[in-house]
Amino acid sequence: MANTLLMPKATAVWLVDNTALSFEQIAQFCGLHPLEVKAIADGESAQGIKGMDPIMTGQLTRDEIARAEKDQNHRLKLSDPKVRVPESKRKGPRYTPLSKRQDRPNAILWLVRNHPELKDAQIARLVGTTKSTIEQIRERKHWNSANLQPMDPVTLGLASQIDLDMEVNRASRGREQAQPVGDTLLPAALTERLVPAPEKPKDEDAELDANAVFAKLSALKSKDKDTDDEE
Repeated sequence: MANTLLMPKATAVWLVDNTALSFEQIAQFCGLHPLEVKAIADGESAQGIKGMDPIMTGQLTRDEIARAEKDQNHRLKLSDPKVRVPESKRKGPRYTPLSKRQDRPNAILWLVRNHPELKDAQIARLVGTTKSTIEQIRERKHWNSANLQPMDPVTLGLASQIDLDMEVNRASRGREQAQPVGDTLLPAALTERLVPAPEKPKDEDAELDANAVFAKLSALKSKDKDTDDEE
C-alpha cells in the first residue's frame, strides 16, 4: 500500500497554526503549492477547515517536526503506518475456475444466440473471456465450432442470474422494442368501427296491421263471387 497523507489541506492548516515550519516545507509535505500555504496562513484560503493533527493520526512524530523546524532544508517524512490496508485489486475479467473453462465457449454461443443485444465487453465480463474468442465464436471461426453446444452460463455456474439480468437490462436500455410479427389483436377502438351493428330483434308478438288483413280478405271474397257468376 502506498503511504499517503490523510486530508492534506486540513493537515496544512494544523501545521501552519502549530509549527514554525516554512511554507515550502508544509507545501512539500502536504502536496500543495507554497502560495496556497501562504494563503492559508493569511486566512484567504481553507476558511472553515478544521486542522488535523498529523501526530495524533500517527503520520508525523514530534521529533520529525522539531528536526524540520531547525533545518529549513529538511523534508518532512511520513511515519510508517501501524496498520497496512491492502490495496484494492484492479478490476479485471471474471476469474473462471480451471474445471469450468472448457464450458466457456458453449456459454458464449448461448449468449450470442439468445441475447444478441449484449456487447462483447458485457459477455466478457459475464463469463471471463476475451473479445477475440467471442468474435471467433460469433463468426464460427473457433477451432471447436463444430462441437459447440449453446448452454446457459447460469446453469454452468459461470455467471449468476442477477449479473446476467443486469447486463441484459443495461443492453436493452434505450433500444426500440421490436414490432410484433404476424397476426395481432387490434385496438378496441378500431374493432368497434369494424364490427357491424347488430340487427334489432324482430318482435314476434307485434300486432298485425288490421287494415292489411281486412283488405286481403275482401280481395279473396271478390274473386270468389266473380267465379260463381261465370258458372
